[in-house]
Amino acid sequence: MILKSRTESDELLKMRSLNTRMELTQEEKFHYFTLEKGYEGEVEFDRMTEGLQEERYIINDLLLKIKNSYFQLDTTLVSQEVIRLLDVKNFEGDFCFEKDRFYAVKSGREYKNPIIQLSKCASQFRQLLHDLKLHYLVEATVIFINPEFTLYNAQVDHPIILPNQVNRFLKSINDTSSKLNDGHKKLAQQLISLHQTKNPFTQVPNYQYGQLKKEVYCKFCRSFLVTLHNHLLVCGKCGGHETVEDAILRNVREFQLLFPERKITSTNIYEWCNVDLSKRTFCRVLKKNFTAVGKTSDSYYI
Repeated sequence: MILKSRTESDELLKMRSLNTRMELTQEEKFHYFTLEKGYEGEVEFDRMTEGLQEERYIINDLLLKIKNSYFQLDTTLVSQEVIRLLDVKNFEGDFCFEKDRFYAVKSGREYKNPIIQLSKCASQFRQLLHDLKLHYLVEATVIFINPEFTLYNAQVDHPIILPNQVNRFLKSINDTSSKLNDGHKKLAQQLISLHQTKNPFTQVPNYQYGQLKKEVYCKFCRSFLVTLHNHLLVCGKCGGHETVEDAILRNVREFQLLFPERKITSTNIYEWCNVDLSKRTFCRVLKKNFTAVGKTSDSYYI
């Protein structure tokens, strides 16, 4: 049973928008593509866990805090006998462990060692349980989900599951009986209540309103080759189409995300979308979907 679903983080959504509307540096692009790749892997793993039976709680994307220290958990699986902390990695290509180093063989680029990271998270999680006066067995595992991933120098005692082991790992969980009680329910509810909504780990580059390209882009391929045809916005690159209202609302959400300090006005959204539509159309859509504050030219929407 999924108690907390996975959603795209604000960091990923912002980076996705910035990658479309401005020129990112190579390092910023790398960070953005890493976020996208990571989210894809987590969603794929979620799909694989849908087949889990018996009584289990699945809690996705937990950000917890203990003694002013934050730690993240991709998937927390609460079963009768054990709480499993699962860190999903979607690396692709050849990688190697060398002492405490974890790096890509081809590029030599070094990454944070996922085993060390997860070990620290597991220790903090156990401290949290201790503070809550809860006593459960905790097991932490790194899941490498991508079938195009190869790992060299992995040790038998490393808490890792390789791509060709994932199905067997989930089957072994499935084959283990699990019956939950009120204590498990209380634990799950406490963990969700402790989730931190503001993530201090985000790495979004500085940006200004004037830097960003203001125009409607295709929701499917993110091309700006969008034109109006019979009340639909149609992409000249991929052929994807979207209703005018849906496109405006999508751009309002993006505007809110990137510039929460700016008010939603018909003028601001008209400028942001910069598409061949009248300002009257924007007013109509905003009035239909938001609440107007004020009745003068200074009115805005919430």
